[in-house]
Amino acid sequence: MSKYLAILLCALSLRAFASLPADPDADLDARVQQLAGELRCLVCQNQSLADSQAPLALDLRSELRERLRHGDSDAQVLAYLSERYGDFVLYRPPLKSSTWALWFGPGLLMLAGVMTLGIVLRRVPREEAPDNG
Repeated sequence: MSKYLAILLCALSLRAFASLPADPDADLDARVQQLAGELRCLVCQNQSLADSQAPLALDLRSELRERLRHGDSDAQVLAYLSERYGDFVLYRPPLKSSTWALWFGPGLLMLAGVMTLGIVLRRVPREEAPDNG
């Protein structure tokens, strides 16, 4: 009999836990992580704000959380950080004259490398295959 009572109590306790409200900060945490993934750590520069453990990154994530908690939209937070730290803080900076190097620099460097390789390969004398006949 006590075995059935224990099973009944376990089933009731599981039902009680299922009706608990979701963590209210879980949505806020998800927004902070999503935004931090779109921002560059200003100290590390090769990590996102979400991945970095630098003290400045921790402070900026805390600031993100506070701004979102006070009702700022994602766009407002990104605009604030971009205004404060420059477009470099954004992994996807806006296309404007001051960010042309960020947008077009890698492609131009690749094109220059391919052109240089083509010129070098044309100047290299070709060895003729020996005639076996």
